Amino acid sequence: MTMVLHFLIQGRVQGVGFRWFVHREASELELKGWVRNTEDGDVEVVAAGDPADLADLRLSLQRGPRGSRVDRVIEHPLHDREGEGLSAFRIDGAW
Repeated sequence: MTMVLHFLIQGRVQGVGFRWFVHREASELELKGWVRNTEDGDVEVVAAGDPADLADLRLSLQRGPRGSRVDRVIEHPLHDREGEGLSAFRIDGAW
């Protein structure tokens, strides 16, 4: 069963390698989706995969990489069809 979730991570999450951290964690879990910075200073993630793997990702998002400070993780389930166009996990907006 595949599940699709949207996460918004708030705190000190930009300029600390957060996107690369999420990319590594999600790739190891073989999730599909993307991560990107928002204009408001948050990090946004859409991930699709097995519910147990998404639960592992959630724990990683709450912890964050060294140097970050996660104040809040807002999570919303998305409809299954939102995951249909997703491919291997990637970083949006990276150079």
